[in-house]
Amino acid sequence: MGKYLVMIYDDEAKWAADDGTVMEQNHKNHQAFAAANGAAIRGGGQLDDSTTATSIRSDGNGGYVVTDGVFAETREVMGGYYIIEAADLDEALAIAKQVPSPMGGVEVRPLVNSD
Repeated sequence: MGKYLVMIYDDEAKWAADDGTVMEQNHKNHQAFAAANGAAIRGGGQLDDSTTATSIRSDGNGGYVVTDGVFAETREVMGGYYIIEAADLDEALAIAKQVPSPMGGVEVRPLVNSD
């Protein structure tokens, strides 16, 4: 068994335009996802808005550059994640396809040394 990070990417502008109905249904959909896949889920969480992010990069001279905001400049940013355990990538992808993401999509990556 291996562990996989399922990153949920969303368009925050679309969420900001939501009157709350999509958010409420999405919360219910995540509860249903967790109930259906509880045996595989090892953790997860919702992230605060990307405006609260701070990025740290090496300056190449032994120091760091700290900036407000996310690394990528795209409309979709990581809004939450699950850590799942699956027999292989195919099983991880089957689980990840069930993750609710009405304003974006998901990305799956294996965790290195996840024993």
